[in-house]
Amino acid sequence: QVQLVESGGGLVQAGDSLRLSCAASGRTFSNYAMGWFRQAPGREREFVAAINGSGRNTRYSDSVKGRFTISRDNAKNTVYLQMNSLRPDDTAVYYCASATVAFTVVQTTSYRAWGQGTQVTVSS
Repeated sequence: QVQLVESGGGLVQAGDSLRLSCAASGRTFSNYAMGWFRQAPGREREFVAAINGSGRNTRYSDSVKGRFTISRDNAKNTVYLQMNSLRPDDTAVYYCASATVAFTVVQTTSYRAWGQGTQVTVSS
């Protein structure tokens, strides 16, 4: 069973940067894609970014493209989300997730395990 633990959230001002980390355990990390999702109060969970098992391919939502970067270190079983130029509408609980396949996917139904979430709050 996969276990995921996120860290790195916090309260920042608009324009600042944060880096989220997600440590995984429980199965061969590099065999599966990883994703980041977020959920703001009163809204559905939405896709943010995904990376394939090898780390060579990435996908982003339009709202974060050019500002956020997903990466992974398979030797450390960790996936990262570097968030730059943060905006108040980036405020949400951020979740990492482990996919059921090796290639990047955006649907929540393609992910089998989820972390507990980490709060990111961006003030204006």
